[in-house]
Amino acid sequence: MILELKDFLNPAEVARLTALSRELKFVNGRVSNPANTSKDNLQADAADPRSAESSKIVADAFARSEPFRDFAFPRRLAPPLLCRYEPGMKYGAHADAAHLQVDGRVMQSDLSATVFLADPASYQGGELVIHLGTRPVVAKGVPGEVIVYPSTMLHEVRPVRAGTRLVSITFIESMIADEYKRTQLYELNEVAALEGLNMQWQNRVRLETVRQNLLRMWSKS
Repeated sequence: MILELKDFLNPAEVARLTALSRELKFVNGRVSNPANTSKDNLQADAADPRSAESSKIVADAFARSEPFRDFAFPRRLAPPLLCRYEPGMKYGAHADAAHLQVDGRVMQSDLSATVFLADPASYQGGELVIHLGTRPVVAKGVPGEVIVYPSTMLHEVRPVRAGTRLVSITFIESMIADEYKRTQLYELNEVAALEGLNMQWQNRVRLETVRQNLLRMWSKS
């Protein structure tokens, strides 16, 4: 299941991130995935102090987003990372690594997220393509939009033909590692939110009991 949220970042946050992208140092994106020869992009240098500010802006947006929390059941969030694609750059089809080192601890990547920062009219190509079997889902969001999808899915960034693609990416460890179970809980949450007030009170209580018991049973210890 894929979640897309417009206005995930507000215009001021997009403007600040865009300004930071012009100021901070970028390094070869292969530094974080040297074995993948299809990866050709730039990413913010973690040693640049301004990189921490860019990461915090996006992390704060995830923390305040109720739709994201309801979808992802987040347990941990990797520090968001600014990435830039110049003409000719791309990221070939891949699935994200299952485990990441974050702050000296191993984190599992259950979900991946891309936050779009550049106006899609300002660059050609550079679409994010998520492969659902034989069907491609193509995304090229407006500034401030986020797309969240399972890290297990094969995905790629098509070559940029002109202009600059600017995004922030991150990975999420969910309390519900199993995608199928996570989707069922999300759907139950949506039903409760949309229909809860129309239910007889005793039925609403029973639904809430099922939701909480499934969350308790399926959550990581």
